[in-house]
Amino acid sequence: MQIFPHSEVDMIPKRGGHLDSPSKDDHVSVYTLVLVLVLSVCTRFYKITEPPHVCWDETHFGKMGSYYINRTFFFDVHPPLGKMLIGLAGYLTGYDGTFPFIKPGDKYEHHNYWGMRAFCAALGSCLPPFAFLIVLELSHSTPAALIAASLLIFDTGCITLSQYILLDPILMFFIVGSVLCMVRFNTQRLRPFSFSWWFWLLLTGFCLSGSLGVKFVGLFVILLVGINTAFDLWRLLGDLSLSLVDFGKHLLARVFGLIMLPLFLYTTIFAVHFVVLNRSGPGDGFFSSSFQSRLIGNNLHNASMPEYLAYGSVITVKNLRIAGGYLHSHWHLYPEGVGAHQQQVTGYLHKDYNNLWLVKRPDNSDDLTGPPELIRHGDIIRLEHKETTRNLHSHFHEAPLTKKHLQVTGYGINGSGDMNDLWQVEVCGGKKGDPVKVLRSKVRFLHCSTGCVLCSSGKTLPKWGWEQVEVTCSPYVKETPSTQWNIEDLINPKLPNISLSVLKPTFLEILWESHIVMIRGNSGLKPKDNEMNSKPWHWPINYQGLRFSGVNETEYRVYLLGNPVIWWLNLLSLALFLLMLTVASLGGGMLLLGWLLHYLPFYIMGRILYYHHYFPAMLFSSMLTGTTSISNIDLTLEFQFSISACFSFYLFHPLSYGMRGPLAHDPASSMAGLRWMESWEF
Repeated sequence: MQIFPHSEVDMIPKRGGHLDSPSKDDHVSVYTLVLVLVLSVCTRFYKITEPPHVCWDETHFGKMGSYYINRTFFFDVHPPLGKMLIGLAGYLTGYDGTFPFIKPGDKYEHHNYWGMRAFCAALGSCLPPFAFLIVLELSHSTPAALIAASLLIFDTGCITLSQYILLDPILMFFIVGSVLCMVRFNTQRLRPFSFSWWFWLLLTGFCLSGSLGVKFVGLFVILLVGINTAFDLWRLLGDLSLSLVDFGKHLLARVFGLIMLPLFLYTTIFAVHFVVLNRSGPGDGFFSSSFQSRLIGNNLHNASMPEYLAYGSVITVKNLRIAGGYLHSHWHLYPEGVGAHQQQVTGYLHKDYNNLWLVKRPDNSDDLTGPPELIRHGDIIRLEHKETTRNLHSHFHEAPLTKKHLQVTGYGINGSGDMNDLWQVEVCGGKKGDPVKVLRSKVRFLHCSTGCVLCSSGKTLPKWGWEQVEVTCSPYVKETPSTQWNIEDLINPKLPNISLSVLKPTFLEILWESHIVMIRGNSGLKPKDNEMNSKPWHWPINYQGLRFSGVNETEYRVYLLGNPVIWWLNLLSLALFLLMLTVASLGGGMLLLGWLLHYLPFYIMGRILYYHHYFPAMLFSSMLTGTTSISNIDLTLEFQFSISACFSFYLFHPLSYGMRGPLAHDPASSMAGLRWMESWEF
């Protein structure tokens, strides 16, 4: 089996050592490519402004584009490139960044949203031409390339994903662009170190950085290109006519083009991201205090406050676990059956008045009259919640989610409580008598009665806990970020202030912290109560789609669902390809590997999954269908297939372009006869 075929046919000199002039087949391929491009643009841009309201995840990515225009810092689980490009597209087409993107269904009214949609549609329009060129290089068959492109042109799912303000068309553009550049680079192997050889190598690296810069699933295409490169280098190593010096040049060129250049570009993306988003915003609380000190408008930016903690201070306490949150409480109680029916204490990821705590002496005084007394390693304190006047408290009831930990609550009335409100302050790495430094000291709070330590588990509470972070008292006293806290804000008029400018982190520190936050944020994306969680086995069979807009017969409805004829043909082609591998060596193994790499990892992911996660894999299966067809379908069958794909697109096109009236389960609906599976909800 030839997994990574090198298309050498066009590179072999003919007739007197010169390359042939363009043949009739070349002209046919060019004309066909133009047709593919025109059809792709038409299907993606048709009704691009409809519906004129927010659809599905436009509420997230449109809002994030607005944040870039307003230079407001936010947090997202994905790298920033896709959102930056969306914001840039909106800015260049006259969008001013003022639309709030609160929820799906909100009307855009006078706001200029079409530019962001058009940008995504333009990149989505490139997918069929890219697929055409890839299959043409691998198969040297214009009909096979046309079949692959047609599958993407007439797929209702690809059209829907391309027409809205989403990351998916941007991600798929860079993924397929990476594969195209890799394939084109493979064709240059008879011209090593020529201009075209370097051009396609560096362009591959550029597209790889773009793939990873949009979503972390870009790692899958990086792995695909890495495997291709390993095969290529192995072939070169076995070439006895190539000296070790020349092999070293090949190796270094690939290290530069496929590792160093993408890393540089990827890092540059984040550098631009940090420069543009320099104002305080809703993402501050996900990051450390030192990170926040660089954001204009944050209370830590160019701020001054007391250097040391003292009794009588009003403070906010932030957990050092990434996305561990601020120590927080509110008037709501734990529900019956969840530990003691007392006031909730949680971790909250945003700045809030309910994050404020008053530091009091163990005898319940707050030292308002005498001189300030610093709190030192080993001292005992009470923490009284400023808003509710209840004390931070723990006892021998199990925590709501982490059953081996103890529950933490707010207890008492107007600051009065019991011995379970006492906590010993421990400065990590300190010794008795060391003072607690604001922002710089890592501190732990040991519960005096039970011996456990205050902890942010990182788990998200159910709706009764407002989906905030669980705070517990851990019996495991080993020092970890989950049990370490710092004093972020401190108000005490009796203490002198110092400047906090010395806390600003370096670029590499904020780059590292950003990735830790994104990775943990991704792993924390769990299904919420009553939220549909798609399964990977659903995807290839087109088992269930996604509502993009509207739920009832009076609303304008858009439903993300692949063209079933195309998807089921792709599934059949995958089976046929695997069968043919047992009897013959067949090109296209790279496409099969691409499908596997972009599909199988989802089976081991712990995060919530959605139907649209399959579409990068679907691109590879469509191209594989094209390459499989060259030796199994005659021209008559190709024509019949093309007609079937077009007709099925005609039948299902309302899913992409919008529909009104009765739902498909109603016999009076125009779509009633097209609900071929009970799981389809259009």
